[in-house]
Amino acid sequence: MDPTDIRVPDYFHKVVDCQWACPSHTPVPEYIRLIAAGRYTDAYMVNWASNVFPGILGRTCDRPCEPACRRGRVEKEPVAICRLKRVAADNKGEIKRLLPAIPARKNGKRVALLGAGPASLTVARDLMPLGYHCVLYDGDGRAGGMIRSQIPKFRLPEAVIDEEVGYITDMGVELRLGRRVDSLKAVLAEGYDAVFVGTGAPRGRDLDIPGRKEAAANIHIGIDWLSSVSFGHIDKIGRRVIVLGGGNTAMDCCRSSKRLGGEQVTVVVRSGFDEMKASPWEKEDAMHEGIPILNYLVPREFVLRDGRLAGMRFEKVAAHYDGTGRRSLVATGEPDLLLDCDDVLVAVGQENAFPWIERDIGLDFDKWGMPKVDPRTMQSTLPKVFFGGDAAFGPKNIIWAVAHGHEAAVSIDKLLSGEQVKDRPPPLVNLVSQKMGIHEWSYDNDVSLDLRYKVPHAEQAVALKNIKVEVELGFDRKLGYLEAERCLNCDVQTVFAAPLCIECDACVDICPMDCITFTGNGGENELRPRLKVPANNPSQDLYVSAALKTGRVMVKDEDVCLHCGLCAERCPTGAWDMQKFLLEMTQAGPACRSR
Repeated sequence: MDPTDIRVPDYFHKVVDCQWACPSHTPVPEYIRLIAAGRYTDAYMVNWASNVFPGILGRTCDRPCEPACRRGRVEKEPVAICRLKRVAADNKGEIKRLLPAIPARKNGKRVALLGAGPASLTVARDLMPLGYHCVLYDGDGRAGGMIRSQIPKFRLPEAVIDEEVGYITDMGVELRLGRRVDSLKAVLAEGYDAVFVGTGAPRGRDLDIPGRKEAAANIHIGIDWLSSVSFGHIDKIGRRVIVLGGGNTAMDCCRSSKRLGGEQVTVVVRSGFDEMKASPWEKEDAMHEGIPILNYLVPREFVLRDGRLAGMRFEKVAAHYDGTGRRSLVATGEPDLLLDCDDVLVAVGQENAFPWIERDIGLDFDKWGMPKVDPRTMQSTLPKVFFGGDAAFGPKNIIWAVAHGHEAAVSIDKLLSGEQVKDRPPPLVNLVSQKMGIHEWSYDNDVSLDLRYKVPHAEQAVALKNIKVEVELGFDRKLGYLEAERCLNCDVQTVFAAPLCIECDACVDICPMDCITFTGNGGENELRPRLKVPANNPSQDLYVSAALKTGRVMVKDEDVCLHCGLCAERCPTGAWDMQKFLLEMTQAGPACRSR
């Protein structure tokens, strides 16, 4: 193998697994160290720079970072990255003085943002400090989009939404709220220099089975029902409730029902429990509140008695897999299951609806009715129209919407500065030694065996009586510190200098993970199995040195390294060093333009 070029930005970025997995590439270990140091405001601003909504995401993020966490390879549970984000938000000081200044004189460019959800708000956050005039449209009377309308208040209090959305709208964004956009052609006719569409996936899928029309009064589309609850239009539900679907929306529906009078709330899913799209912690929270989840049941009909919904009939199925591993659901032949109910919430998926986008304006759609969007630039086939969030590629989550917003803002800024949109800016990368003495580092490199700390919850008897009582109370400062100490500082990299190495093998002897090997070089497929411990995860690179004096090379498996620094402490010549890697994505502004 060729020697590893650690100057390539993605090399160490991929080693910081949590940051690599985060769509907006938040520097996770950096803000966790700040929390451990009690610097909550600084930790908040590190988050705000990349993911825009730390307090919101600290309660609601889908947490793609946590399955990637290196701590999960040492013991069962990863670091509670999401909840630590909330620790920074809950304990920060006043931050308005730290927000970017808004120029008094605009740059003459006007940008329309359709939909006031997280994607559009991110675009506004990035473009307003550059002098753009941003106009935000939404059919609802308050900004926030699905953050405000579809996430129950027992998960996300209104005050947190108001605060973090307000940081952006207070930048001087022109708000046209309570005004539904019925024509993209009409918006374009207003002469905007660019238009960003962040309207989400506003339509819930229905279930067309016998009895649907006759029982319509007691059958509700999940996302519409959640929105009505959020805005106070609905404040009760029947005693017996069936929720159809296995995603996070279904979990929000069943838990909300429990708080609005549902005494017997049941979730019914056509797939297996492990195949449900809901996050594991969402399923756990629902079951903890006494809500059963029934799997492998396919809806057959809505049952009526005396002209009113009385129950649902389900067919029992089992999963069968063919030789290619493809799954199909096959009827078991057992008698159908009849469940009594007073109301049904249908949460079997969401889809996009673009009846307001005319098909004769140069914007192309695919066979599924989705706009054709460049996944890197977020640009549509109509050059000055961009998409992001659920409106671009279908339902995902808030952190993906934020990532789309950042990329779209870069594209808009480059387009309106006369540059090629596809010419994407590189990230800022820094690599700095953490050496304070011969064997002392400027970070805590002790690897503890602490198990993940449990977040406190409100008393269930209280939480289930009021839909606005927040269930998770969050870590206090003490628990936040203890959980932060579980972080393995994956961004502090082991950097090897081959010319200093005397091949004494001291680093090999002391490494607790046996991830360092001195051996003859070879091809990657041949080299991986003959290391001291075979490197079986090809998604993580091997760190390979230049040839040493004996002709051997140093090979380190990045997958299992704990970044404990023992190799650097033990090395008698300083061939190993611990160097902090910092990567910041380049956002809209002068740094994203060609030099």
